[in-house]
Amino acid sequence: QVQLVESGGGLVQAGGSLRLSCAVFGRTSSTVIMGWFRQAPGKEREFVAAMLWRDINTYYADSVKGRFAISRDNAKNTVYLQMNSLKPEDTAVYYCAAGRLPRLAAAPDEYNDWGQGTQVTVSS
Repeated sequence: QVQLVESGGGLVQAGGSLRLSCAVFGRTSSTVIMGWFRQAPGKEREFVAAMLWRDINTYYADSVKGRFAISRDNAKNTVYLQMNSLKPEDTAVYYCAAGRLPRLAAAPDEYNDWGQGTQVTVSS
């Protein structure tokens, strides 16, 4: 089973930046997609960004397009989420997820493994 450990969350002022990291342990060739999701209090978990391990294609939610960037370091088995121009509405617990379907997916049920989450709070 793949284990995912997020880090990098914190408190930041609106307009600031944060970089989240997701360390991936136990990854095999069947883990082909990595995604970031977030969940604010009282709301459903929502898709943020995704990418495949095998190529450079990425996929973003409209709400973060142009501000967030997903990337990976294959040698470190780590996936990143660079978040710029943060807004108070970006406040949420951010989760890293891994999936086995070979396509860029936005639905949480298309991912098989999840991290514990890291809190991001953006103050106005």
